[in-house]
Amino acid sequence: MLDLAGELHRWIEEGRAFAVATVVAVGGSAPRGPGAALAVDSEGTVIGSVSGGCVEGAVYDLCVQALQDGETVVERFGYSDEDAFAVGLTCGGTIDIMVTPVGPDAAARPVLRAALSAAARDEPAALARVVRGPAELLGAALLVRPGEAGAGPSWQGHGAGSYEGGLGGHAELDRTAAGEARALLDAGRTGTVELSADGSRCPGGVTLLVESSVPPPRMIVFGAIDFAAALVRVGKFLGYHVTVCDARPVFATTTRFPEADEVVVDWPHRYLRGTATDARTVLCVLTHDAKFDVPLLEAALRMPAAFVGALGSRRTHADRERRLREAGLSDGELARLRSPIGLDLGARTPEETALSIAAEIVATRRGGTGTPLTGSGGPIHHGQAPRRPRAPALIEHPAVGAR
Repeated sequence: MLDLAGELHRWIEEGRAFAVATVVAVGGSAPRGPGAALAVDSEGTVIGSVSGGCVEGAVYDLCVQALQDGETVVERFGYSDEDAFAVGLTCGGTIDIMVTPVGPDAAARPVLRAALSAAARDEPAALARVVRGPAELLGAALLVRPGEAGAGPSWQGHGAGSYEGGLGGHAELDRTAAGEARALLDAGRTGTVELSADGSRCPGGVTLLVESSVPPPRMIVFGAIDFAAALVRVGKFLGYHVTVCDARPVFATTTRFPEADEVVVDWPHRYLRGTATDARTVLCVLTHDAKFDVPLLEAALRMPAAFVGALGSRRTHADRERRLREAGLSDGELARLRSPIGLDLGARTPEETALSIAAEIVATRRGGTGTPLTGSGGPIHHGQAPRRPRAPALIEHPAVGAR
């Protein structure tokens, strides 16, 4: 639900009652992963999505019902070969969805309010909720904040940290859940954790969905050129905090890059060595000038980053690689470099080139191949369990019926 933090925080501050449906587990091919959410307020206003359209109507009905009866429920949606009009996923996968009413008197409302407030302000926090276990615990929530600052990204916490709320009055369960949630928060991940009801780390008693809210990842674009302006726009669209850096003050201006979060005038390698990067950071080197590229890439390829790419022709790349080897970079370090940057889209304009670069960044991050889906036999949604044989849709709630 934290992916809807901005709007839901406004709703909760206005005192609205609403129900939120959250994807808590997926099987096979599914359009959206755990943490995706849809919410409905008491006036029938709906925001968000849990499946890209396959089951939204049925989930809307579940939210309306939850607002009426005040009960948290978990429902599974699959695919039905027998009934073409049954509500299910046409892609053949399954999703489990928890629907939680958040009325004025809801026990979890203060915790959810704090979690939504933190996420709306891009503050690091993790929300852990019981999505499977004893009925009296279902929907119970606990909010975890980082510990004391330490090495690593500035949002990571490595001390004891703090938490608020609870999972039904079980102190040991709360402590264990907080520790597990903090580990996911430090990694910037959303996922599930299985614990026993007494708080030990043995699976089988309670399943928690932990949603992590962390500051957006960084994209640092080196080289204040027209291609950079287009890449800044695409980077913002993808949710990055975008910085443009160039040593030439006449080109590195906020007027030329109004959509950038930061515009820095400095030698690229000096700026990179003095700024924070982590395993989510994207570094795009568009300078294609050896006096900038070589010292910059020498530093970049030895720092934490999810993606390091450099613009240039194949001749430029060969010369750059030779210079980097002379500077002492190893084969392993050079293997991290994406150059020439971008996928082969036949791009010509700055906007098309930016799209090509963004496509390679997404493919690298998500494990995609960059090949057309037409004619390919692999899974469309990467990082999910192998596709299961189609089975009848699992539809249990009376509000969910054939459409």
